[in-house]
Amino acid sequence: MMKRKRIILAAASVMAAALTLTACGKKQETMVEETVASTEAQIVETETQSETETETETETTTVPVIEERSTVDGKMQSYLTGEWKDEEVVTRRPIAVMIPNNSQAMPQYGISQASVIYEAPVEGRITRLMAIFEDFDDLDHIGPVRSSRDYFVYTAMGYEAVYCNWGLARPYVEELINRDTVQNISAGVEGIYKPADEAYGRIKRPGYKLEFTGYLFIDGLKDAVERLKYDWEYDDDYVPQFTFAAEDYRAEYKDAEDAIIVRPGGTGANSGGYGAYNPYFEYNKEDQLYYRYQDGKKQIDEMNNEQLAVSNVVFQYCHGEVRDAKDYLAFGVHGEGDAIVFTGGKAIKGTWSRMEGDGVPPKFYDEDGNEIIFNQGKTWICNIWKEFSEFAEYE
Repeated sequence: MMKRKRIILAAASVMAAALTLTACGKKQETMVEETVASTEAQIVETETQSETETETETETTTVPVIEERSTVDGKMQSYLTGEWKDEEVVTRRPIAVMIPNNSQAMPQYGISQASVIYEAPVEGRITRLMAIFEDFDDLDHIGPVRSSRDYFVYTAMGYEAVYCNWGLARPYVEELINRDTVQNISAGVEGIYKPADEAYGRIKRPGYKLEFTGYLFIDGLKDAVERLKYDWEYDDDYVPQFTFAAEDYRAEYKDAEDAIIVRPGGTGANSGGYGAYNPYFEYNKEDQLYYRYQDGKKQIDEMNNEQLAVSNVVFQYCHGEVRDAKDYLAFGVHGEGDAIVFTGGKAIKGTWSRMEGDGVPPKFYDEDGNEIIFNQGKTWICNIWKEFSEFAEYE
């Protein structure tokens, strides 16, 4: 029997600007080249290293990482997963799609194709998902699609993603989402100044409420992007969120604690957002993936009936506040705080930092201040209300 470890993290200081969710300045142009290759991970070499990666083995604890990307036979390594994909896919800005996560909306369609899934609490003390897709050309539709919250918008901006939503918490999102710096494909509702209704439609779902029948259609999305004259290319100074282990290597944190079952909200009811459906991830040693469960069941994609699975899970602890009587929430997604990265069945404790502004995503560091190396594949990031961190646990 594995011993359960309950995580109670100390409150990290968060800038006042982060709490009010205002912009924090411009991105630093030098950050792209400054990936840190040193960490406490152990090298595992399986084959010869690809010529497109830089090896910096100065000591036995150094993991070679993907640095500058090169095109090989029409393919390039993804900023979001580190995996080889078609060049036109990984050099194109992704889309960030708001997807409901409550039981009344299940199952979701197309979500297994997302490269990154970001999860955060919303009013009613449930969570909502924002799925980041870069490889979406073969999808007809994604959804259902739900409404926006400002902390999701700020998170999407860090990926330079085209933000897709149907509805908004108007008092807190209207000014932000209509800025020129937020390129969005939004259904035409009150508070949206440049609606893109050609991207959305409804699919009959007998027994489902109307709000769970709206979907994003990819052909309409592309038409809307063209009409609105959005640019599909990343900015020249784009900063990737993750640093991945190089091809044929794995970051194995042998000295870190085991983490086979990962629960962002524990096993009981609580008001931190994850206590309603008690989601968790279970690590499979055979394929080295974390499989997602929720409400006591596998969380699956309606498109292919596959269970959602990722290579990395992140607990990103953020200060939160209740804004009003409707229970709208605010979270500080700029600044810095505590974090745990789960990969390869291990838990790497550390911190996150996002100090360079809206266009730069948070980076994750171990307890010695080294950037954490992620294993290639998909990542699920749980924004955890740090005042409810006592409920987060792993075993």
